[in-house]
Amino acid sequence: MSNQAIRKFARTFAISAMAFLTLVDLFATQAILPSLAALYHASPSATGFAVNATTIGMALASLGVAIFSSRIDRRLGVIVSLCALSLPTALLAFAPNLVVFAVLRVLQGLCMASAFALTLAHLGEHTSAEDVAGAFAAYVTGNVASNFIGRLTAAALVDHFGVSGNFLAFSALNLLGAALAATVIARAPRMHQSDATGDNPLAIWRRHLAVPALCAAFGVGFCILFAFVGTFTYVNFVLARPPLGLGMMQIGFVYFVFAPAILTTPLAGRLVARLGTRASMWTSLALAGIGALALLSSAIELVVAGLALVGIGTFLAQAIATGFVGRAAKTDRGGASGLYLASYFFGGLVGAIVLGAVFDHLGWPACVAGVGAALLLAAGLSAKFTIEPQVARIQTTSATQEA
Repeated sequence: MSNQAIRKFARTFAISAMAFLTLVDLFATQAILPSLAALYHASPSATGFAVNATTIGMALASLGVAIFSSRIDRRLGVIVSLCALSLPTALLAFAPNLVVFAVLRVLQGLCMASAFALTLAHLGEHTSAEDVAGAFAAYVTGNVASNFIGRLTAAALVDHFGVSGNFLAFSALNLLGAALAATVIARAPRMHQSDATGDNPLAIWRRHLAVPALCAAFGVGFCILFAFVGTFTYVNFVLARPPLGLGMMQIGFVYFVFAPAILTTPLAGRLVARLGTRASMWTSLALAGIGALALLSSAIELVVAGLALVGIGTFLAQAIATGFVGRAAKTDRGGASGLYLASYFFGGLVGAIVLGAVFDHLGWPACVAGVGAALLLAAGLSAKFTIEPQVARIQTTSATQEA
């Protein structure tokens, strides 16, 4: 292996590890939903909302980054955010009721999204136009790993050490993430000087919203997490109830369904290069849709296969969409990433609320139908994924100057 290949692998691994340690708290708690529902004597929808309350904080923090991105030091912001994240994570171990639990999850979301959005902004500013899709794919791959390993770890920790032990362990992981950020994020000025327009942040924000392709990407992000949260939050109750009737550790092992996505998500950049952005997005969403249909089966084999396809499809779509936003933004990629993530996480919140109510009152098949509708809407919006000519010229010029 050449030195260049080794450096590329090390960079990809570092990007993925950062994403893993930033987002490991986000979905790991979904794996212990039945335990939390029993602990707090709450309904599936109420517990699902409390667990997914992180998305409230994440949407708000992403909007904050979108407005003030140009004024925030990327490296310091990520380090402070991850150190702060360890505090509400540890306090979850002692939450006396579901309301306090939900408030702490909101605080977690504020910290996670700040680190997430600032890292994406750093990647967009320090990655050439040719490599940006691969860099974002590496980051989303770490997100996939956090879903897989985080859920499995949470199920094992709760099984052996209880709910309190689980959250104390994840607090330690947050601090490890801060240490990694201090090591791998370089102290450097932003690469793309064209981003530093000196305009009022709200003016830049309005310019992003005036670009139809970016607005479509924000809508796609909303639909992706809406479908993902609706699937992987409430399927836990389906897995725990008859006819499947799985135990907590068995449910944890079901999350090996994320393993294939760890292998496929890094291919998002190559897929876009070969098929184009729109065709790649449609392919990813079709895979997720086929998987959603399989979730209606009463056979555990088909349900597991369906979950794997939903994971592969949604994570590929997420990598493609984030890469597209990084390429389509005319100025201030940090602001564009913040707006995308605000829409993305708001979609997760709405998915938890709406599909939770659907699940409680109409059952699992209706919940799956809601997931399918979100995927279809995302496919329609992605038809607008085109980069305006002037943006393409700016990116070509930037890549030439960087070379």
